[in-house]
Amino acid sequence: MVRPEVLQRRLEQLAFYLEVLERLRRYDEATFLADPEHYGSAERFLQLAIEALNDMGGHVVADLQLGRVQWARDIPRLLREKGYLDPHLESIWLQMIGFRNILVHDYLDLDRRVVYRVLQEHLDDLRALAAVFARFLE
Repeated sequence: MVRPEVLQRRLEQLAFYLEVLERLRRYDEATFLADPEHYGSAERFLQLAIEALNDMGGHVVADLQLGRVQWARDIPRLLREKGYLDPHLESIWLQMIGFRNILVHDYLDLDRRVVYRVLQEHLDDLRALAAVFARFLE
């Protein structure tokens, strides 16, 4: 059985991260790219948002004994295979995991225009994945 308090806490944190990202989303690209506080905050809060999704997914996989997780990429696959996630959201999540890895490991080569584009175009993807986990609280 999935422990709702674990998911609830992470969903609340994810909602907070999305509020911060929404505020950062208001900047035009030139202003965003010119200010390290803007892009640095966006990078960190995007990373935290993706981490929250991975944590929730890992929690569900473990509590429901859906399979073995060796890599973060295993989580969306296991959730899809067991019917908790549709293939489209699995694909989105896998892209987010890849983006998170770039934020964490390849930060020296990070194109901040990509961060800006993610901020502008993909916050609803984070919300759609959060909704998957919110269903476990119903």
